[in-house]
Amino acid sequence: MDNIKGRVIAITGASSGIGMATARVLAGMGARLVIGARRTERLDELAEALRQQGAQVSTAALDVRRRESVQAFVDLAVDTHGRIDVLINNAGVMPLSKMGMGKVDEWEDTIDINVKGVLYGIAAALPRMKAQGAGHLISVASIGAHRSFPGAAVYCASKFAVWAICEGLRQEELDGDIRVTTVSPGTTTSELADHITDADAVEAMRAFRAVTIAPEAIANAIAYAIAQPADVSVSEVIVRPTSSPA
Repeated sequence: MDNIKGRVIAITGASSGIGMATARVLAGMGARLVIGARRTERLDELAEALRQQGAQVSTAALDVRRRESVQAFVDLAVDTHGRIDVLINNAGVMPLSKMGMGKVDEWEDTIDINVKGVLYGIAAALPRMKAQGAGHLISVASIGAHRSFPGAAVYCASKFAVWAICEGLRQEELDGDIRVTTVSPGTTTSELADHITDADAVEAMRAFRAVTIAPEAIANAIAYAIAQPADVSVSEVIVRPTSSPA
């Protein structure tokens, strides 16, 4: 993991769950972090805790639904450190419900955050990475990128889209020094399910998430992908509980 020390790594959605765990793991490996989320109080608490351990951490209010917010986030990394080595597109939502419920506002929010947020991150970071001659774009998808589930059609569609975007980008950059990684977590302890508004979906997720893994498991997989030599690309990894049927 020595390859991580000194890397400038920006993480979206870092105020909880996988994003927060990833910030902690990478800070412990000597990365220089820029972390963003809408809940700035949590970001500040995390940053202060990491700084007390000797980490270099900058924070930013970030709403990935807004292109200008994502651009400013990437610009902060470059302005602070002179470059951006890794962008981790982690921010995401999971407001599950069956299609017949017609929760169109939630569908739109899912697409805006899970899909457009990733696209905005790529649009902001890729030109800078190409100009500096290297970079790594990591996007957090889901096991829902590989199969669909009742009550999760829109969520799974958003994660299928993340997978397709990243795979297309990976193939476009074969002749360059840009690495692209998609990380697909299985059931992981997080706050994602706390925001489901449909009672049936809440009950279904309670059963589905009977077995989970800690977000640190996903953070360690992300660290593994970053730490590889420049000529090695971990293009995709699925991390799930050993006993998970899905």
